[in-house]
Amino acid sequence: MARDGTGATGGLPPYFNIDPDAALADLDPPTDTAGFAAIAGACARGRADLAGRGLDETGRKQLRLFSTWEITRYLIPVASAHFRRVLKQNPDLPQGRSETEGGAKWFTLDEVLRLRAFFGAQGSKAKNYLPYRPEGLAAKLVAVANFKGGVGKTSTAAHLAMSAALDGYRVLVIDLDSQGSMTSIFGGRVEDEWQTAFPLLARHYGEHLRAENQRRMDRGETPTPLDEALVAALSMSARDVIQTTHWPNIDLIGAQLNLYWAEFQIPVWRMASRGWKLWDALSDRLAADGVLADYDLVFIDTPPALGYLTINGLAASDILLVPLGASFLEFDSTGRFFDMLHSTFQSIEEGENAAARALGRPGMAFEWDAVRAVVTRYDSAQQGELGALMQAYLGRTLSPHRQDFTALIGQAGEQVSGIYEADYRDFNRETYARGRETFDATYAAFKRLLLGIWRRAERAQEESRAERAQEKASAERAQAEDGAGRPRAGGAGQGRGPGGEGNERAFQDV
Repeated sequence: MARDGTGATGGLPPYFNIDPDAALADLDPPTDTAGFAAIAGACARGRADLAGRGLDETGRKQLRLFSTWEITRYLIPVASAHFRRVLKQNPDLPQGRSETEGGAKWFTLDEVLRLRAFFGAQGSKAKNYLPYRPEGLAAKLVAVANFKGGVGKTSTAAHLAMSAALDGYRVLVIDLDSQGSMTSIFGGRVEDEWQTAFPLLARHYGEHLRAENQRRMDRGETPTPLDEALVAALSMSARDVIQTTHWPNIDLIGAQLNLYWAEFQIPVWRMASRGWKLWDALSDRLAADGVLADYDLVFIDTPPALGYLTINGLAASDILLVPLGASFLEFDSTGRFFDMLHSTFQSIEEGENAAARALGRPGMAFEWDAVRAVVTRYDSAQQGELGALMQAYLGRTLSPHRQDFTALIGQAGEQVSGIYEADYRDFNRETYARGRETFDATYAAFKRLLLGIWRRAERAQEESRAERAQEKASAERAQAEDGAGRPRAGGAGQGRGPGGEGNERAFQDV
């Protein structure tokens, strides 16, 4: 007799024989609008409970300590014995603290950064104690974006920011996602939209409108009044919304739910003044407020949609990273995302350049130093073939490193933390080392990209200096030769005819 293929016992699947009366008994009353508030409140209490784990007595997140083993393996490339010897010879350096008599020494990240600076100044010149950072160049802005959720966008941005901070870079994180996940990871406190990036966008529009009003008044026209929000924004700068975090070299511009209001307000401003370049708002304000001189890297976490906030983040960025999983749906969705990027920015360029041509002005074009797709949550046993196919089609656009799925990130996520914030004593050294390997490799691929971009800019800067020096030397030689060939005062050629004042004027005009 043939056996039922649904199971060894021949039982039916669970969706058969459901009793409607029993289903009705389990049913809740209908949900009204207030029901959403109750659910949101429950989530907020749960979120506060999770976020509260790992807070200090002041209610702030606190970064863990780093052991000598961890410092010499991951942060300062010296042997442990040499590290201890240097500390003994320099008692003014941070000496760390031991939890037990004769036990391992533990250091704050602030102390690690001081030690790295000492080794950079006094240690072997053959080792890279300090991260490569060309002088005279502004911070690099890195946008992490994809309009598909669940691809590891925020996790990738957060871990790259932490990796860069551990490497010694000064980092600013900007959360443009009104869900505020990045803000939660870094322990940010944001009460309303006025503690987010919104005032920067509002000020940019307010300054544009103020300039337009001046032109209207010059023509004898009535100016457009500025509302209270714009007046308030005009008195704010980026430093008013930047907050410190529990990482000594990571600062934050946070986000919260009210930031989503910007998605409705920005198009209203744009319709009121078509000349306002909304896509430049974030980058212009960061530059005008001197923020880009205070940091080495700025990571921008964008919403999972191609809205006005995302456009601002992408337009401001020098490097675009697009995380995606190794699945057909995510590959397909990411292709559509790039298609939308093309149509969106091409539309802006065409509109701006048409107006520029009509006015006889130079055109504009968007440009990114590098664009990379990054495979996240990768399972080589299950996704190897699809990963290879994606690499074949995307080529260099897809980073060759694929970020493996690791249980360590899930365990760290329970504490609203990144894996670099996890204390390896909660696992063991080997488990911790294996868990962070994939994130270290992700950062290594990013850092290689970053250093190449910086080096390219540095060489361009050096070539520009050399050209200016050559032009100056040529001009000085020409001036010297011209002076040597001129007759002395009172001699021939001092009149107003050829070779006199007329020629001097012509030279000055040129």
